[in-house]
Amino acid sequence: MNVFNDFKSEVLKVVEDLQAEGLIPPGLDCGRVACTPPKEPVHGDISTNAALVLAKPAGMKPRDLADLLAQRLAAHSSVTKAAVAGPGFINLHLERKFWLGRLRDVLEAGIGYGSSELGVGWSVNVEYVSANPTGPLHIGHARGAVVGDVVAALLEKVGHKVTREYYINDAGAQVDQLARSLHLRYREALGEDIGPIPEGLYPGDYLKDLGRALAEAAGRKWLGAEEAVWLAELRQYATDAMMAMIRDDLHALGISQDVYSSEKALIESGGVDEAFALLESKGLIYTGILDPPRGMKPDDWEERPQTLFRSTRFGDDVDRPLRKLDGSWTYFATDIAYHLDKYRRGGT
Repeated sequence: MNVFNDFKSEVLKVVEDLQAEGLIPPGLDCGRVACTPPKEPVHGDISTNAALVLAKPAGMKPRDLADLLAQRLAAHSSVTKAAVAGPGFINLHLERKFWLGRLRDVLEAGIGYGSSELGVGWSVNVEYVSANPTGPLHIGHARGAVVGDVVAALLEKVGHKVTREYYINDAGAQVDQLARSLHLRYREALGEDIGPIPEGLYPGDYLKDLGRALAEAAGRKWLGAEEAVWLAELRQYATDAMMAMIRDDLHALGISQDVYSSEKALIESGGVDEAFALLESKGLIYTGILDPPRGMKPDDWEERPQTLFRSTRFGDDVDRPLRKLDGSWTYFATDIAYHLDKYRRGGT
């Protein structure tokens, strides 16, 4: 039950009665009539703008029409007072037993209270949290997790079919740095003095535990080995461990996602190549040179040809690079592919 929609129906019924009695003209457009909470509680329980939006087409002064409507609304069994305020607002005060009845409705409906079929037939994908798998969740991630889950729950409450999704950024330089950080802690666990953590690596103590676990599982297998030998395996080991930690934290918050999508899997499956080819076929890819970013001195900016997406055609302030210097994809490129993938999945 929506109290404001119900009273809007009562207001419209009064308008129809006044039209039938010839007191106001027929054919009025009531689409903008609304019932809302008053700005100040002292003004009552419900406020309506009916007189303000209907006065001009009715050929009446707003307050005159408001007086007419208020007299009829005051006769409603749940209304104790109908007062005209300002230029023509009508404020309604409702009986206490009316609200007690609504509380009874809530208790009787239980968990089903507030449900509707507004979104039936619609599928919605809500992607949230999606923290990089390079460490535990922090308070900002937790806030996003709660807000995202509430949004998903509200959409379900009104009938949408909702898919909750987590996008794992498990490709790129930050995951390589995670693997290098783990290898350092692994060496430490095996008795090596690693000294200060080099700049750019992850110094968190959580990697000490992971380093010890790796040493226990792999022994001295990776000790003294070249980076090219262990990087890929430790990258996977570390991201799997971080995602297990993140899932545990989300579980503690009562949050469970339906889909975990991997950036790495998207790249390896050719999804980014496919998205790139699609944009290229539409003339949206070109090789060009960007101006220095705002605030950067020209002397600090190296001009170089880049593979660019014509995002300025769609309101962006600058075209966006799709490849890095080493030829790998930028975040922008993989995000394009990810959104294309979600679009094709149709909200699932």
